[in-house]
Amino acid sequence: MTEKRIELTETVLRDAHQSLLATRMRTEDMLPVANKLDQVGFWSLEMWGGATFDSCLRYLKECPWERLRLLRKAMPKTRFQMLVRGQNVVGYHNYPDDVVERFIEKAAENGIDVFRIFDAMNDVRNMKTAIAAALKAGKIVEGTICYTISPVHSIDYFLRLGERLAELGVQIICLKDMGGLLAPYAAYETIKGLKSRIPLPLHLHSHCTAGLAPMSYMMAIEAGADILDTALSPLSQGTSQPATEAVVAALKDTIHDTGLDLKLLGELADHFYAVRKKYAEFESPVNNQVKADILISQIPGGMLSNLVAQLRQQKAEDKLEAILAEVPAVRKDLGYPPLVTPTSQICGSQAALNVMTGKRYSVVATETKNYVMGLYGEPPGPISEKVKEKVLGKKQPITGRPADLLEPGLEKARKEIGSQALSEEDVLSYALFPEIAKEFFLSRSGEHAVPKAAVA
Repeated sequence: MTEKRIELTETVLRDAHQSLLATRMRTEDMLPVANKLDQVGFWSLEMWGGATFDSCLRYLKECPWERLRLLRKAMPKTRFQMLVRGQNVVGYHNYPDDVVERFIEKAAENGIDVFRIFDAMNDVRNMKTAIAAALKAGKIVEGTICYTISPVHSIDYFLRLGERLAELGVQIICLKDMGGLLAPYAAYETIKGLKSRIPLPLHLHSHCTAGLAPMSYMMAIEAGADILDTALSPLSQGTSQPATEAVVAALKDTIHDTGLDLKLLGELADHFYAVRKKYAEFESPVNNQVKADILISQIPGGMLSNLVAQLRQQKAEDKLEAILAEVPAVRKDLGYPPLVTPTSQICGSQAALNVMTGKRYSVVATETKNYVMGLYGEPPGPISEKVKEKVLGKKQPITGRPADLLEPGLEKARKEIGSQALSEEDVLSYALFPEIAKEFFLSRSGEHAVPKAAVA
């Protein structure tokens, strides 16, 4: 048999702490082991994007761009990877094309090598601008399929989506299983199909929430997967990824040997075991349980830890089970969107409102209205007519690409923020998160004290 090394992407600096610790890890806890991380030989290190951008500004009062530059300087050898929410960039709604393009350009300049670009609705129209910008910057682009289970999703659906992404010129296809729903045999069939139809490397991302991911990873390897996402053991399992060390050990001395050094990984693990203890207050009680009911609610890891944190703040943790039970009903009403940011938040928030008020859709979140209006893209399945009528009345949803309705935003942001922005990166931070960025600029200049809660 021919040798086929499996490559690994390490998520400890992004998705692992987003999933387990509500995205609260600070840069100061990353830098001490940067040199060691750089020696491992990962295919890439996912360390930016997703919720980290927002969390840096909002909770940690850190500049996300500065984090990227500091880590890049400390790790010159390793490919840096980020997660981009398509037209939503690192936010929760669509941004104008000029903001998307400039953000990708500056992210590439500051050190990102691999852009994993997805859309919560799997609406390719919402990915085109970001994909084109990253390719123009000469970077590696992963065209991403959000995996989910529903009456409107099938293996054929995912294969057709993969083909459309390949047509846009992406160099890698990523199968993103944010809810940990991908069962072993489904993984085999889906990946086998993608590999037979699309002559590109296949990168698999999953979570251990339902306990399936380690088994699905082995089947994915057999089906021809090329790269897997894993997390160093202290921040693995639960709602995070399978443990890096376990995958390395499982493949050792086989044709798929990763070639990574378990002793070095063990030294890195020692650091992150100590780090995790520092963020105990952000731990979710569901982190280390296998939650098979996630196969029903389908809530992704990062959202689960944040939902628990929010309910805890409102002293409403007892409502968690009822909200998890309501999420699938809301998702069905909304045409079965994959549950990933921002659709997971939309379904989760509306489910919470339905449970808290005791009457479904008596209060409708703005985001739910915008979703039903078509402002997030085209849902995979039809939206319930009853809900549509309740939410929109006589209004008709849009049918075009949502971002086509947006005016350019970069110059407007530049004028509004003025001298508070010390760089083009600051202008982009403001364009994406106006209020939060402004608050951050004030705390940075010493005009506002850093909130106590931010210094975790």
